[in-house]
Amino acid sequence: MAVPETQSRVLYARLLRYVTPYWRMFALSLLAMILAAATEPLLPALMKPLLDGSFVNRDPTTIRLLPFALVGLFLLRGVFGFVSDYALNWVSNWVVFDLRAEMFRRLVNLPTRYYDDASSGVLMSKLTYDVTGVTAAATTVLTVLVRDTITIAGLLAWMFYLDWKLSLITLVVGPLIALVIRSFSGRLRRVSRGAQHAMGDITHVLDEAIECHKVVKVFGGQEYEQRHFGAAIKRMRDFAMRQTIAAGASVPMVQVLAAVAVAIIVFYSTRQSGANGVTVGSFVSFMTATLMLLTPLKRLTGVNASLQRGLAAAESVFAIVDEQPEEDAGTRSIGRAQGRIDFEHLSFAYPNAARPALADVNLSIAPGETVALVGGSGGGKTTLANLIPRFYKPDAGRILLDGIDTQMLTLASLRANVALVSQDVVLFNDSVAANIAYGPLSGAGEAAIIAAAEAAHAMEFIREMPQGLQTMIGENGVRLSGGQRQRLAIARALLKNAPVLILDEATSALDTESERVVQAALETLMQGRTTLIIAHRLSTIEKADRIAVLQKGTIAEIGSHAELLARDGLYAYLYRIQFAVDEKGERHSGAARDTSSALS
Repeated sequence: MAVPETQSRVLYARLLRYVTPYWRMFALSLLAMILAAATEPLLPALMKPLLDGSFVNRDPTTIRLLPFALVGLFLLRGVFGFVSDYALNWVSNWVVFDLRAEMFRRLVNLPTRYYDDASSGVLMSKLTYDVTGVTAAATTVLTVLVRDTITIAGLLAWMFYLDWKLSLITLVVGPLIALVIRSFSGRLRRVSRGAQHAMGDITHVLDEAIECHKVVKVFGGQEYEQRHFGAAIKRMRDFAMRQTIAAGASVPMVQVLAAVAVAIIVFYSTRQSGANGVTVGSFVSFMTATLMLLTPLKRLTGVNASLQRGLAAAESVFAIVDEQPEEDAGTRSIGRAQGRIDFEHLSFAYPNAARPALADVNLSIAPGETVALVGGSGGGKTTLANLIPRFYKPDAGRILLDGIDTQMLTLASLRANVALVSQDVVLFNDSVAANIAYGPLSGAGEAAIIAAAEAAHAMEFIREMPQGLQTMIGENGVRLSGGQRQRLAIARALLKNAPVLILDEATSALDTESERVVQAALETLMQGRTTLIIAHRLSTIEKADRIAVLQKGTIAEIGSHAELLARDGLYAYLYRIQFAVDEKGERHSGAARDTSSALS
């Protein structure tokens, strides 16, 4: 579907606003461009005295001065061209910088729901590939239009000075050229959009293949991924070829129209040369100017392709910039909370879900109390925890922190009181110290970092690292074991020292020895904090003050470990499955059925 001209103009005007902060350098580029364009007609103008004065009339002054004039002309053009190119690229790179910074600033402030639906590969493609196309439309296109318009105007003025009748012939092709350019604009924009989507697919497949390389190798998925990637790059190639056809076909059509005009001029000039007294110098000068028109006409025709690609890229870039950031309508700020949490008639459903994730949940957690959430997959455990730091907004009901509705708190104030340690530990490709002292904690002293690492039982392996706390850990801690990564996450939570702690399956992926060490670190972390534990492994929550069993989004049972066993309900049933007792009285893991099937 073609984009209305009004929308294109609005889009282009918005792009130019990113050039405004650098208007001085941009003006310098335009000025140098104008001066360079103004020298273009001087070359055909020199052809007349060169031929008439030097070769025909043998004028000694002309013969002596003309070589210096030619050198001076090309020297001026070189200087003006360099200044224009440098200033233009200076502005272009700053526009890229500003757009990427704004896109990233918006990305890190988008709601969790956006990331649920978005592909990381597509987002990376927008930030790296699409944004570069925008700058061509914002800067290069405009300057080419200015330079070549002035060049054409200057050449036409000289041609009209020499012979206005012949010059009118060149103007006849103008409307035809405009029609050619217009006919290809819509196709170029559509194809450019398709190319951007194809690049997003390439980045997405590449990102998955890199992130999941172990699964690819173990399950023999190399050929599948190669086919997947091959299909993506083929789509990109197809769109690139369509772009080439759309952009390339218009150029020879324009050149043919211009060549027809030149042929007519040559024909009439040679027939009328004797009648109107046209000199050899005048004719060559006129023809030189006519031929010099082809190059700026070609650039003006080609600039349409860059413009349409840029506008298509701008649509993609501004789609992110215009996304609504995470809602933060809260106006109240609190210092360090005591840690009381109340869930009142809480309900929540994911889009297109068959049933609500939570339905009328009521639960109160006292300051410093440890409450464990257990139940089958899809029971609502993680959803309940995610609503505390407002990753999602409840559909009904409310959550209170120290008696204050969390929707009334600013996000910064609320999240400053919450720490999270999950099964999927997130670490950054930075030093050990930077991963512990992350975000606002980056200014923490080394002593505080070491104390947090000691409490998390992490210093024992940190000391063995080549650079200790300054050792780089690789992407997402790839150089560390699962237990080491988990302990760094615990150290980060300890350094934050938030009164509310969420532990989401923090030990489920660890071996027995690592679990023992991490569990000891977690017990240190939980001291004096309101803790919400999500767990399938029931051995990790037996000491919890209370255990809430969630089933299909509701709390089916709640009580201590002993109380729930005595009640002989869902929790007791689950417990018996996980820890069956054999004839010798020794516990062993029951693999007959899993937690999900037991409580779903």
